[in-house]
Amino acid sequence: MLFQSKKNKLLIEQKEAEKAFGQELAKAQIETHETTLRNISWELHDNIGQLITLAKIQIQNDHKKEDVKQVLDKVLNEVRALSKSLNSDALKRIRLTEAIRHEMSLFNRLEFLQAELKINGDEQKLDDNDALILFRILQEYFSNVIKHAGASKLVVSLDFRDNELHIFAKDNGKGFDMNSNDGKGIGLINMKNRAQLLGAEYALNSEIDKGTSLTIKHFIHNHEN
Repeated sequence: MLFQSKKNKLLIEQKEAEKAFGQELAKAQIETHETTLRNISWELHDNIGQLITLAKIQIQNDHKKEDVKQVLDKVLNEVRALSKSLNSDALKRIRLTEAIRHEMSLFNRLEFLQAELKINGDEQKLDDNDALILFRILQEYFSNVIKHAGASKLVVSLDFRDNELHIFAKDNGKGFDMNSNDGKGIGLINMKNRAQLLGAEYALNSEIDKGTSLTIKHFIHNHEN
């Protein structure tokens, strides 16, 4: 009876953990969708919109056809890239590294800051759900950097090791006091909770005038074995 009681308790805890993971996954999917829409707004207003305006000005001022053609070609390429980012099948196939590279490329194109991505080691396939939650953690960090840090530079490194992924992100922004209310915001709490849900090691460090850094150590589950 004691054994059965412990077994039932473990089964209940397992079901609760699976339910929590499912709820967090659904939340991450919704938030990623909202972030995608925000990025589309940025692209349309600050990038594609400006290019079309430039082409219009060139036509009005009787610029060479070749100059106008180059701008319109760039508009077309940007629209195609944007269309690809909205394709659900393409999004399902995208790797974590590609998703991060796309996000940081956007920061560079719109001149929010100078963003650099470094990838070390042989890239390994992550579970799709794990990759989504890791991406959402990074998106939350990126959002804080863009909105609050006042940073001019952001560096992210992905180190693939034996069945492990080490993620390190660092900005040169104004930083904050970890013991203040800024260090206890809902977004930062969500980042930590999501890392714990994955069983990943997580650390966030920040100092006034010295920027903020994020470190995640994630075990890559091999689902093929």
